[in-house]
Amino acid sequence: MRLGRTAASLGVLAAMTGGAAIPMAHTGESPAARLALYVGTYTGSGSKGIYRLEMDQETGALSEPRAVAEAPNPTFLAVHPSGRWLYAACEVGEWEGRQTGFVAAYEIHAYGGLREIGRQSSHGTGPCHVALDRTGRSLLVANYGSGSVAVLPIGRDGRLGEATSAVQHRGSSVNKDRQEGPHAHSINAGPDNRFVYAADLGMDQVLIYRFDAERGSLNASDPPCARVAPGSGPRHLAFHPNGKTAYVINELLNTVTAFRHDPASGALQEIQTIGTLPEGWKGTSYTAEVVVHPSGRFLYGSNRGHDSIAVFSIQEDGRLKAAGHVSSGGQWPRNFCLDPAGRFLLAANQNSDSVVVFRIDMASGRLSPTGHRAAVPKPVCIRFLPSR
Repeated sequence: MRLGRTAASLGVLAAMTGGAAIPMAHTGESPAARLALYVGTYTGSGSKGIYRLEMDQETGALSEPRAVAEAPNPTFLAVHPSGRWLYAACEVGEWEGRQTGFVAAYEIHAYGGLREIGRQSSHGTGPCHVALDRTGRSLLVANYGSGSVAVLPIGRDGRLGEATSAVQHRGSSVNKDRQEGPHAHSINAGPDNRFVYAADLGMDQVLIYRFDAERGSLNASDPPCARVAPGSGPRHLAFHPNGKTAYVINELLNTVTAFRHDPASGALQEIQTIGTLPEGWKGTSYTAEVVVHPSGRFLYGSNRGHDSIAVFSIQEDGRLKAAGHVSSGGQWPRNFCLDPAGRFLLAANQNSDSVVVFRIDMASGRLSPTGHRAAVPKPVCIRFLPSR
């Protein structure tokens, strides 16, 4: 994507949302100085849907957010590695008269506007997470409400096809309020794309599937899952860049579990579980996101309630060492995202309607506020647009 040409040379910048054009402001910055990013939100409280911003990659300063697509609860986003398409999990329980949510597909215009190019059933209610497989030919979807996962094929034009595979999870765990049944909370392709991992909060399991990238199919692996302590509520998963370790953040017990990853079988073996909250802190809090720094030296996790980002250093054996906390700069930090260079962390504070920027110390991994933030209603997920 190239940014920063004059409006006069290109005419009006617009993003199409259901046929209505939303003008895009020219920033006046050079193309190399700014990165485009998108924010998914919960709608109904002042939000229209998906917002677009630009970030100065030297200072972390954010532009004024612009609404670029309207959809119901387009919470979690995935950007295709080509930079041509964006996909949004629309977190609803009914669509077109059916008990299902859906995924909306968008074409990304040259200046970041979005044009919707179709919707496809997520094969379950309350879709809350989407991710691309390593080839970019399939979109993986996790449905929290129904506790199911699905694979949607991506066509040459970026449109989504009917699911090539859909799996209903079955099971429960000890927390009767939150774990009365399955609640698939995330789904990710493994490092070599041969396995797919689905963290199910309701079952206290990370289900492991063999993935056929040609057919877009999921089949139970052997072993079929990795377990966490009862009542943990596994939510999101992140692999270390070397592929030897995976980290699962557990929403209900406020912990991170480190697993040793066997690339041959896809198996995950627990090596450590560590808390995300300061020792001795009393209060109600729930974790949300987990991200490994591209250097492989640090890991970050968000705490909703304590309203902080927990920082860990990653040891040579993959285990974690607590390295402190920083206030998220708002309330209820949900997803957060690192810029491609790993220099900044952007936190989506859902209950204070803000995206807040932190600078990352490349030696220690510690976070420091930049003073830069943007007002975005009910932000949930942040995704950068790759350069093209």
